[in-house]
Amino acid sequence: MDGRTEELRHAHDVLSEWYAKNVAGALERMPIERAMLDLFAELTLAVGPEVADVGCGTGRLLPYLADRGLSPRGVDLSPGMIEVARRDNPGFAYEVADLRELPFEDASLAGVVCWFSLIYLPPEARAHAFAELARVVRPGGYLVAAFKHGDGTAHRNGPGSRIASFGIDFDRYWLSAREMVDRFAAAGLALVFQGSTPFENGEPPYGYLLVRKTDAATA
Repeated sequence: MDGRTEELRHAHDVLSEWYAKNVAGALERMPIERAMLDLFAELTLAVGPEVADVGCGTGRLLPYLADRGLSPRGVDLSPGMIEVARRDNPGFAYEVADLRELPFEDASLAGVVCWFSLIYLPPEARAHAFAELARVVRPGGYLVAAFKHGDGTAHRNGPGSRIASFGIDFDRYWLSAREMVDRFAAAGLALVFQGSTPFENGEPPYGYLLVRKTDAATA
């Protein structure tokens, strides 16, 4: 494991209990995110129920997906996050894994959720990561992603930030919607729906993409 990945894993181990306390219930206050997940669930169920939340964190999305008829499982780079997920959202299969090397067979999933988990990919890792996500989705299946809009350059939290107060830091990359769509397309995942929140309070907008693995794509 390279140093950047080790830093990211350690940081999220440290943050796991903070996320457990502060992110639980957030979906109830976010109608746009619920709408995207609902659309994903309805379309994916026509292909099959087996889905994975890649970068699942505390597992907070899995009960929501299960309530919509899906059979979700979670993977995350951070063992600390997986420990919290098993404790706070039990009853699902969880596994520690890097999204660039997923523990799933080719074309074994009807769908994949990437909820703010693609924002940690440095430029040199992106093509492989998007191809790996496409690999595990069966033709006709779906992937839904949430991300922050940006130009793809690295951001760090810096001194004085809330994250820095934990004694940690890590790189984040906010990609443009254009790059996201292009990278999915290159991996064989065609755009179905695209949405965005408005730019407010100096914060980058959230972007949402629903893509479908083309029937002609290689599994």
